[in-house]
Amino acid sequence: MYDERPWLALYGDQPADYALEFDNALDMFRAGVARDPSAVALQYFDGSITRQELDELSDGLASGLLANGFSPGDRLAVYLQNVPQFVIAMVAAWKAGGVMVSINPMSRERELSYLLKDSGATVLVALEALYGEIGRTVVPDTDVRLVLTTSELEFQTRADERLFAGMTRQRHEGTTDFSEFIAEHRGEVPPPVELAPDDVAFLTYTSGTTGVPKGAMNTHRNVVFTAQVYRDWVRAGRDGAIFGVAPLFHITGLIGHIAVSMLAPAPLVLAYRFEPQVVLDALLEHRPTFTIGAITAFSALLNAPGFTKEHFASFTSVYSGGAAISPTAEKAFLAATGKQVHNAYGLTETTSPMTVTPFGAPSPVDPTSGALSVGVPAPSTIVRIQGDDGQDLPLGEVGEIVADGPQVVAGYWGKPEETAANLPGGALKSGDVGFMNPEGWVFIVDRKKDMINASGYKVWPREVEDVLAEHPAVRESAVVGVPDEKRGETVKAFVSVKPGSSVTPEELIAHCKQRMAAYKYPRSVVLLDELPKTVTGKILRRELRG
Repeated sequence: MYDERPWLALYGDQPADYALEFDNALDMFRAGVARDPSAVALQYFDGSITRQELDELSDGLASGLLANGFSPGDRLAVYLQNVPQFVIAMVAAWKAGGVMVSINPMSRERELSYLLKDSGATVLVALEALYGEIGRTVVPDTDVRLVLTTSELEFQTRADERLFAGMTRQRHEGTTDFSEFIAEHRGEVPPPVELAPDDVAFLTYTSGTTGVPKGAMNTHRNVVFTAQVYRDWVRAGRDGAIFGVAPLFHITGLIGHIAVSMLAPAPLVLAYRFEPQVVLDALLEHRPTFTIGAITAFSALLNAPGFTKEHFASFTSVYSGGAAISPTAEKAFLAATGKQVHNAYGLTETTSPMTVTPFGAPSPVDPTSGALSVGVPAPSTIVRIQGDDGQDLPLGEVGEIVADGPQVVAGYWGKPEETAANLPGGALKSGDVGFMNPEGWVFIVDRKKDMINASGYKVWPREVEDVLAEHPAVRESAVVGVPDEKRGETVKAFVSVKPGSSVTPEELIAHCKQRMAAYKYPRSVVLLDELPKTVTGKILRRELRG
C-alpha cells in the first residue's frame, strides 16, 4: 500500500514525520537573526546585507506600510528580479501582518493587470524600469494605493555591464523610492503581529496553461514545512551559502532559496537574473554549497564558454526541479561537474517538493520506460496514483499523481470551484501522469494534457524526448501532437542542436525509429536555434503546437 512508505530507509536516521519547528515563517526568520545577527543574509555581487540589517530594513518598510494604511491581511505585490529588495519586501509584508504576492517580472500589461486585480494588492514594489515600461499604464485601474520603485543597481556597486549596461535610475510620477521610504522609518519597529500556521504567507500564481492563472494560497505552515524538507532531506544551507539560480518569484526560488536560507540559516547569493557567464563568475567568487534549478539552466552553464569542473567544486548538494531530467542529462552533468544532480518534484500548489531524491541516493531509471525517478514522497507526505475514476491504482500502473501532506496549499485565492475540483478533500490532483514502483520511487510519464493519441495509441512526449536526448547532437527537444488526417494525431519534434554539432531531421527520425515502436517515433522534426521556455526553464510545448 502507498502509506507503508518503504523508502523511509533511504532517509537514514531522519524521522518519518516531524513537527513544524516554527508556527510561521516570520518566527523562522527571526530565529535565524537571533542566532547570529552579524552573519550575511544576502550577497548581491559585491554588496552584502547582514541578518541584522535585513531585520532593520524590513522593520522600516513594515512600519512605513502600516503608517500608510496597510492592514493585516492586505496584499503587497512584488514585481522584481532576483534582487535583495524582494526578500526585504517579503519579510516586511509578514511583519505588517500581510500577504506577499509574487509576480513574474516577465509579465506584460494584460498579465500584470490581471494579477494585481485578482489578488487585490494595495501595495506594489517594482523595479523602476518595469514600472515605467508596464506598471504605470496598469496600476491606475487597480486597488494599488502605494507604489514603491527600486533599482537593480542598489545594494551593489559593481554594475556588471553584461547585465546592467546603459541602465540608469528612473523616477516616475506617483511613485515613492523604496530606499527613501525605508529611510524615513528606519529605527521604527512595527507592533507585534500574530501569524497562525494556516494564515497565507504569499500568493503564487499558476502558469495558467489550462485557463487563467490561479493564486495558490501558500500558508505559513506550507512554507516552514517545505523549508525543513530542503534543509533536512536535501541538505540545503547546511554546508554554506545557497545560490539563487531559480527566479525568486517562482515557488522553487521562494522555498528552495529564500525560505531555507532563513531556516538554515545560510547566506543567499543573488545575481539579478540568469546569465550563464555572470552565474559562472558568481560561483567562483562566492563558492556556494547548494542550489536547485531547472535542468535547462544547468545545461546552459555546462555549454557556456569557459565552463570547467571547478565552477561546481564548492557544491555539496545540487538539485533540479521544474523540468524533467532525462537519464542522459543526469549523466552529462555528472561527467562535466563530478557532482550528482538530484531530482525533486513539486508544483506551486505543493509549495515546492512533494517528492525528493534523498541526498546521496541517485534516482533509479525505470527499465521499461527509461524514465528517471523524481524521488520518493517527502516526509509526512502521501503520494497516490489514481485512475480517472479517482480510485487508487496498483503499484506500477500509470495514472494521475495525487499528493496529500503539510505542503499542499489551502486552495486558490477567490476561486472555490477550482479549489474543489483540483484539491478535493485537501489532496492535490497534480495533472501529471506517472507511476510508483514497489520501492516507493515515483516516475513521471508526462503532463496529462500533453498525451498524444496516434491511431488510438497513447504516446507520451517525455519518452520520445528521452530517446532524442540519447543522440549526441541533440541539446534539447520538445515533442507535441499535431493533427493528422489518417492517424488523428501524429508525433512532431522540435530540436535544438549542441554548439559545434550538426544533424538532419531525417537522421533524428531514423534514430528514433530504430529505438521505438512504430507509432511512437516522430514523423517530422524541426530544427530550432532555441526552444521557447518559461522564465523557470520549462519548455513551452503549447507555443510549438501553433
